[in-house]
Amino acid sequence: MIYFDSNYIVRLYFKDPGFEAVRQFATTAPIACAQHGQAEVIAALHRKRREGSLSPSLYTIALKEFTDESQTGAFTWLPLSTAVFARVAQVYAKLPADIFLRAADALHLTCAAENHFRAIYSNDQRLLAAAEHFGIKGVNVI
Repeated sequence: MIYFDSNYIVRLYFKDPGFEAVRQFATTAPIACAQHGQAEVIAALHRKRREGSLSPSLYTIALKEFTDESQTGAFTWLPLSTAVFARVAQVYAKLPADIFLRAADALHLTCAAENHFRAIYSNDQRLLAAAEHFGIKGVNVI
């Protein structure tokens, strides 16, 4: 099983730069992501619609494909447990001041680490830079 952040999952439904590499890599193992990644993917698809990158009809199709696949087990959605939130607090307490890390990305990193993933796959440079502070490797296949 491999851990994708929501940026990578969006590339399974939208042709953002690097989507070919992400889609190819996605065929190598089942995909896991933190539960909040579902909301992030839906919000990203909506942003594509709002910005005009997705027509209303393509947005509807992409959203339906994602929700249908999510409900039928295409992704393993990992829960955000109390252990995840405790670890977020522990890491932030020691995180160097020059590391920019959004809360949602910290949840991805912590969820991956708490579920014993050795790597997280993303193209988010800030998330990737912070991965080592959570004891995992950040990898971009793009």
